[in-house]
Amino acid sequence: MERPAGVTAIGFAFFAVAAYLAVLGALMLFAPGTVSMRLGAPFLGGLELAGPFAFLLAALFGALTGWGLLRLNNWARRAGALFSLIGIVFLVPTVSSAVVSFHPTALLWSGLGVMVRVMIAWYLYQRPVIDQFERV
Repeated sequence: MERPAGVTAIGFAFFAVAAYLAVLGALMLFAPGTVSMRLGAPFLGGLELAGPFAFLLAALFGALTGWGLLRLNNWARRAGALFSLIGIVFLVPTVSSAVVSFHPTALLWSGLGVMVRVMIAWYLYQRPVIDQFERV
């Protein structure tokens, strides 16, 4: 069975974010003070303050979701859409703050993050994509 190209791209995006968070979490755990916890803010939405284990746990969930998407597991499709929607909620304060303080760069990046997450959630709930997941 052929996996849709969009699902492959989303799966690899989850792997990329998982690798990024895993590297940051490992650096914080084994070399404290080398990286800032703020680097995880776009993906953890405040949970980065819990420390390196939050990074590693989020990396694990991201990698599992990416793996499930590449295997066309329906639970991964739902989890990917859910994580995207949660990410949108996490980015709302950043977008609001960027609008109020008129910080164009922050508005651009946070707005782009919202748009990408909306596209992922929308794509994973399109009927042809759902049909591919249900055939497996």
